[in-house]
Amino acid sequence: MGVHEHEVDRRTLFRAGLGGAVAAVVGTELAFPGAAHAAGTDPGTASAAFPWIIDCDTWGARPPSSPIQITGNTTNKIILHHMAFPNVTDYSRDHAMQLARDCQDLHMDTNGWADTGQHFTVSRGGYVLEGRHQSLSTLETGEHQVIAAHCPGENGNAIGIENEGTYITETPPQALLDSLVELCAAVCRQFGLNAWDIFGHWDFTTTDCPGIAFYAQFPTVRRRVLAALRTPHAQIPARRWPDIWRFVDSPVVEVAQYLLDAAGYALATDGVFGLDMNDAVADFQTTHGIPVTADCTFDSATWEALTPRLDRHSTGLPVSALQLMLSRKGYGDVTVSGAFDHATAKAVQGMQRLHGLVPDGTVDLGTWCAVVGGSVREAFGRH
Repeated sequence: MGVHEHEVDRRTLFRAGLGGAVAAVVGTELAFPGAAHAAGTDPGTASAAFPWIIDCDTWGARPPSSPIQITGNTTNKIILHHMAFPNVTDYSRDHAMQLARDCQDLHMDTNGWADTGQHFTVSRGGYVLEGRHQSLSTLETGEHQVIAAHCPGENGNAIGIENEGTYITETPPQALLDSLVELCAAVCRQFGLNAWDIFGHWDFTTTDCPGIAFYAQFPTVRRRVLAALRTPHAQIPARRWPDIWRFVDSPVVEVAQYLLDAAGYALATDGVFGLDMNDAVADFQTTHGIPVTADCTFDSATWEALTPRLDRHSTGLPVSALQLMLSRKGYGDVTVSGAFDHATAKAVQGMQRLHGLVPDGTVDLGTWCAVVGGSVREAFGRH
């Protein structure tokens, strides 16, 4: 998890600059006027709708050090994390509540945040706990979420869920996964999201979270959430790409920079979505007839226009971009060389199998989408 507590919500900020503001600046965060609640005044009551979620009062949360704010944005995704805490074998409720207290202490006393960074926490024993105050009450209404601190650039757009443990090489216990699926389905129902709107922390910032082994479970988690929601297979989009914009700095941004560089835009491949990238994205979108948003969002249409088909004969910057992501997602034999070698081909096939794609080693739009953290229809099975 990153250490950014306060950030200006870009989409609301741009709307404000265009004269369409519905939000007011409170400190360095943006929220609906009157939506701030004084520290310690959170209702903190157990939820009638979600009695299985342990609320802040029950686990003994400290009052926030500053007012909790409610975003004026539309929630558009769920971001999953691992906590990088020990993989304990104490699966009790008492341990889960101590975990919540320890996490809040870390976030407030070490990171300097106002409260717990994430909206919800899932223990290894499968207990679900409210994280930041008012996350449970806003889940009940499903209108506007609490501004959190779990992922820079996404704190006003995404529900953050921390999962106890460290999952670089180990996978989460079944009890955790079962409760996570139930929680994700509840979030989707309340906020109008879908199973394909689930992403990992490292899709939007530079981090090892949620861990290679856990990330490999994401297609299964998404399938189970889809089943819980009873979503018809016909409604699944062909691809759901990660949407990135300024201040969402990550290896996914670096991939976009490699691809823009290959398309003729001279950009540093540093993973930082700066003003120079804003200009490049806006120009590329204009040239290709893609609507340009106020914040130059690198959206699905942009991904699909920019990602080239690759095979064993390909070379250059797009191959380097592919190799960058494959190496970060657990394919350790892949090096960033720009040459589509045997190790790259094998890794591509592994990624394709994980997401239900034909493992032919050819990188098409579906494979690109899976590689950069998105979801594809094939990963949900064929009906």
